[in-house]
Amino acid sequence: MSLTGVAVAEEPNSTEPHSYDDDPAFPLHRGGKLEVRSTIPVRDKDDLSLAYTPGVARVCTAIADNPELAYDYTWTSKVVAVVTDGTAVLGLGDIGPAASMPVMEGKSLLFKEFAGVDSVPIALNCTGVDEIVETVIRLAPSFGGINLEDISAPRCFEIEDRLRAALDIPVFHDDQHGTAIVALAALKNAARLTGRPLSDLRAVVAGAGASGVAVTRILLNAGIGDIAVSDSKGLIYRGRDGLNPIKEALAADTNKAGLQGSTEEALRGADVFIGLSGSTVQESSIATMADGAIVFALSNPTPEVHPDVARRHAQVVATGRSDFPNQINNVLAFPGIFKGAMQVRAHSITEGMKLAAADALAGIVGDDLTADYVIPGPFDERVAPAVTSAVAEQARADGVNRI
Repeated sequence: MSLTGVAVAEEPNSTEPHSYDDDPAFPLHRGGKLEVRSTIPVRDKDDLSLAYTPGVARVCTAIADNPELAYDYTWTSKVVAVVTDGTAVLGLGDIGPAASMPVMEGKSLLFKEFAGVDSVPIALNCTGVDEIVETVIRLAPSFGGINLEDISAPRCFEIEDRLRAALDIPVFHDDQHGTAIVALAALKNAARLTGRPLSDLRAVVAGAGASGVAVTRILLNAGIGDIAVSDSKGLIYRGRDGLNPIKEALAADTNKAGLQGSTEEALRGADVFIGLSGSTVQESSIATMADGAIVFALSNPTPEVHPDVARRHAQVVATGRSDFPNQINNVLAFPGIFKGAMQVRAHSITEGMKLAAADALAGIVGDDLTADYVIPGPFDERVAPAVTSAVAEQARADGVNRI
């Protein structure tokens, strides 16, 4: 079976208030954006006897004897579960599982449209870490990968870590790692454009939530010179009171200069600003950054600093929005990452696979690099194949593949 994205026509006997139909989003979403359809025909009793009883019993018995055969004779090897608890949905916050479903369906739509990967949106009516972990473990035999989505920090870190330890299929929290991979790819090209290696750059990351932590971690793994991370209370540094374990670990690995104070203070002389906080940064602070500054103002829908303002002082500017150049869009990463991982039946997604995906994305830009083109667009048909190939190759190199 497969899942396909569809726009369903409006039902004639709707009791929904007419005002919803004045907004074009509502007719498009009516009935949902997905359907399930069969991959084989059932034309007569012979087809039925093979697709269901008695033929299906022979396949079931074979899988019972050798569970690995489920990857060959069911949909398991090619279907992702898109799992949320609705606590951190697309800039809307904690809106609950029912309200999260349009976004989860949209995620499944993107999986299918951009990489041909089937997925099932699953919104859980629980928020406890133990409940979520136990529920996903019980669901896992039906799927070849788990994409965690829109789960609030810091719970998302523990949930992912525990599921990665418990399951032998890829587990990936896209809000963390998808953002990080695309941001690293764009920063590699921005650094190349400005003539500096990553190791020479000092960055400031505003926001220590899921995406802020993941971006910081992947930049450290890629060899950036130094990073200062800030949260709502200011810069994170060794010995600061009130840090949770995630932020304590950040304090140990970042901010070599021991900076204290505000984001704005850390921006003085900094080479890179990456905003993932939903806060505002004044133009006067961007103006204090080093020559050839790089600004990724990624909060949606309102960037930390308007890109037109940032361009007065920065050489490269990126946002999370589609109406400005250099969109840092997760859809560049997650479809190809899962496709590549499942292509070789990887039992996990390694740090090396994430770095390989970033390198593949950066490489697509090639010699066309300009200040307004440091990352390919989401409709570039080269993206998913390049990421898929790089991830599959790295999975083999890292020894996490089954085939």
